[in-house]
Formats: sequence, structure tokens, C-alpha cells
Amino acid sequence: MLQMTDVKKVFRTDLIETHALRDFSLQVDEGDFVAVTGPSGSGKTTFLNIAGLLETFSDGTYELDGVNVSQLNDKQRSRMRNEKIGFIFQGFNLIPDLDLFDNVDVPLRYRGFNAKERRKRIEQSLDLVGLANRMKHLPAQLSGGQQQRVAIARALAGEPRFLLADEPTGNLDSTMAASVMALLQDINARGTTIVMVTHDQVLANQAKRNIFVRDGQVSELSTGAAFPNAAIA
Repeated sequence: MLQMTDVKKVFRTDLIETHALRDFSLQVDEGDFVAVTGPSGSGKTTFLNIAGLLETFSDGTYELDGVNVSQLNDKQRSRMRNEKIGFIFQGFNLIPDLDLFDNVDVPLRYRGFNAKERRKRIEQSLDLVGLANRMKHLPAQLSGGQQQRVAIARALAGEPRFLLADEPTGNLDSTMAASVMALLQDINARGTTIVMVTHDQVLANQAKRNIFVRDGQVSELSTGAAFPNAAIA
């Protein structure tokens, strides 16, 4: 599903060269649920942006769903990102003036689905996250956990093969975080591949695999293992 081999990402200015990823290699199989953690500045966000086709990389190879993404132009990358990848962010990124139905509808309009198909997808995804009876509510009328569920519904409405979650429980209390994690596990059990960046070891240990990133490189931990002694953020 996802195969990175010796991926490098170098940021250059006139005065400094920063290696964000160094020979970063990772394989994620279809149906996997991978938790990624590591100290602040370790390369987690850079990895996530490259995985989501939001950033390019300096060297190495990256294949997503059997396609070598380095050979795609900007238009092809955008199409692949829109069709195959769903994003969940820490800050929900809901549009406050739109109700839940219209928030989930926004990315579907960009995909060009007709009104009937969009409605079907919106209703199905909101039902999956338990908010079908709230679709005419505004985001401000929901709890933080419910808003994150809307964000998940929005990501799922496009039927992505691959879901990227960036600190999806970072703004939630422990009860809401557990609820969102249970939902992600259910989505994974239905066949969606998930890669989740998190600072929470308890949540990370509930994924199928744990990946620890430090200094732009990756090491795999067995599920339930303690993370290396480093400040995680």
C-alpha cells in the first residue's frame, strides 16, 4: 500500500541545510494500522506530508498503491491525493458557518460527484460516525469529540484507501480520545489502511504497529513496547 525506501528530505537555505528525513524506509500493507511517534523535530510531520503527497522529497523512492509518485506531475499528484487519501487533523478544520452535511460535502464537490451520489456518501459517512441525526447542526453546537467525528466522516466520504491522521485526539480529553480511537479501529477493521501520528503512548499501543521516528529515521517497535527514552511531542 505504502512503500518508502531510503527517502530523504533536505531543506536548504543560503546559510543552512537541514536533513528532515535520512534514508527513511517504511512499508505499510493494505489494511494496516500504524502509529507513528517520536520527539519534536524528529521528522514525523515531514513524513506525514510526504505520505499525503503534500510535499515532495529529495531522494529515494515512494510508491503509493503501486504507483511511483516521484513520476507524477502536480496535477496527477493532486488527483491521486483527492481520490486515494483521506486526512484527519488535530484542529478538526471544519467550516464554522456550514452545517455538518455541507462540511462533509465540500471535498466531494471538488471530486465532481453529482448531488445524488454526494448525498448518499454524506449520509453514510455521518451515520458511520454516529452523527446522522445531527447533520443540520453547526460545528459550534457539538462537543470536541463530535467535531472530530465529523472530520473523520468528511475524510471517509471520499472512500479513501489510505487514511492519514495527524494527532487526531490531541485536542480531546481522555474519554473523547478513547471514543475517537475506537472509531478509528472500527474503520480500520472495515478495511481502510490508517497511519496515525500521535504523542500518546496509550493510544499508539492500540494500533497494530508502532513506529518510532528520531533524527529523520525510523525504527519499528512491537505493539505494547515502551517508547525509547525521549521527549515525545
